[in-house]
Amino acid sequence: MKKTNLLLMTIIAVFAVSCSSTKTLSEQYPAMYEERPLTIAVMPPINQTTHAEAKDYFYSTMYMPLCEKGYYVYSPLLTMEMYQTESAYDAEQFIEGDLSAFNRILGADAAMFTTIKSWKRNNIGGKLTVGVEYVLRSTKTGETLYKREGLINVDTSISSSGGGALGALINLAATAISTAATDKVVAGRKCNAFVLSDLPAGKYSYLYDKDQKNPAGKAYIKATVK
Repeated sequence: MKKTNLLLMTIIAVFAVSCSSTKTLSEQYPAMYEERPLTIAVMPPINQTTHAEAKDYFYSTMYMPLCEKGYYVYSPLLTMEMYQTESAYDAEQFIEGDLSAFNRILGADAAMFTTIKSWKRNNIGGKLTVGVEYVLRSTKTGETLYKREGLINVDTSISSSGGGALGALINLAATAISTAATDKVVAGRKCNAFVLSDLPAGKYSYLYDKDQKNPAGKAYIKATVK
């Protein structure tokens, strides 16, 4: 009986610790709720891969997920023009620097930086693996409001039942074609939506100021999405 009670107490203790280690959004991202940014400027991605074109394609996918989170996001087309004119196309020089100019010129409360760390295509296996880090910094205080990184496998495999060896061969060919056709925009959209899923809601969302007690996700995540 004593052993049973001891085991039960151990299980309860482990459960309590695991529950207490799960942070809420307000605990994970306190500065988001203190500053309450309304407007976001999306910075050109920092591309650490050998795929030069990934930067522009990925940049165009950031607008929608941030808008859907309830933020006013400056048009990527307009801001890109400004970045190129003002020699701000290389976000590397700003990610840890002074951002006050973006608040003064654009009126942006925060700037979203993305760093594309990996981009691997496996046509045969039907996978696009994208590694991206997201950092949202205040243009007023320079403080990091949100930071999260993801290694996301975009599953583009195609499978149909039956067909034996011939069916398997057809599936393999179809998967290779599908993966080759799944461009950086599609992969970028899926990666953004998944990793930014726990970004606290902005003013234009019905969840604004109601999600503070929601559980926060891990700072680094690995996942496969379809």
